[in-house]
Amino acid sequence: MSKSKRDLTGEEKKLWRRVASSVKTRRPLPADIDEPEPPKPAARAVVAAAPPPPPPPKRPRIAPAPPHNRSGEKRVRRGKLDLGGSLDLHGHNQESAPAAIARFLRAAQKRGETTVIIITGVGRGGEGILKRRLPDWLSSPDLRTIVGGYAPAHRTHGGTGAFYVFVKRLRESEY
Repeated sequence: MSKSKRDLTGEEKKLWRRVASSVKTRRPLPADIDEPEPPKPAARAVVAAAPPPPPPPKRPRIAPAPPHNRSGEKRVRRGKLDLGGSLDLHGHNQESAPAAIARFLRAAQKRGETTVIIITGVGRGGEGILKRRLPDWLSSPDLRTIVGGYAPAHRTHGGTGAFYVFVKRLRESEY
């Protein structure tokens, strides 16, 4: 199989001459062959530039998602924090679960509970949809004022199929 060589373009030949002229050789380099310059592109018609698109609308500043709370998880496991209530999501689907979680957390906050447990179940193969979606639901704008953080539950409280949720206290003005 033979390799075919391609001819150098005008730009490549100019570049090669510049590099070759900087090298010291024993034999003189061949004389430069004047090459015709490539044709210049035809003048383009001036087209009125479209106005720049308007900047995207500014989104209102949203509080960050609740953090994964490792220290709270340790305190619950050691018995330093009591679990105020629990919500079992077995029998719910991803359409009904967010509303049930919001109702449960609002009620827990009104009762003054600081730590609750939400049981999602493990799901088939360990990756159930409720288990995967719970962090998204907890970080939704309407629950950010309620949820202070969350952590996976200890084995004694349901293990990978449950989460501790740390509820923020109500302020005096919110009673």
